[in-house]
Amino acid sequence: MYPSEYLYSREHEWVRVQDDVCVLGITEFAQQELGEVVFVELPEAGQVFDTNDELGTIESVKAVAEVFTPVAGEIVEVNEAVVDDPELLNEDPHVEGWLVKIRFSSAADLKSLMNAEEYEEYVKSGEA
Repeated sequence: MYPSEYLYSREHEWVRVQDDVCVLGITEFAQQELGEVVFVELPEAGQVFDTNDELGTIESVKAVAEVFTPVAGEIVEVNEAVVDDPELLNEDPHVEGWLVKIRFSSAADLKSLMNAEEYEEYVKSGEA
């Protein structure tokens, strides 16, 4: 259910590492919990964030959720397609529905993330 090449946070963000850049999005579990997404607010390229900083919000018909960055670094690209069409998060959260690309400051941040199997167990445990 969760792509094995991604890493996952306890806040239900996924990270795909591409050299010194992380692509960041929300998980299938997160989008299911949110329901129909109607609005996405993301930072601009060039902004710098520390680990676990809030970098944006996602509004659905059920709730407003904050998105946190599991890695510190500079935003190098924002997925304007998901800002223009928030339903992409519901339709394809792991590919087309990515949120931002971050040039990360330290690979050490990645060590606190879970692999797909660990994340799936975390979700199933009810602690999520």
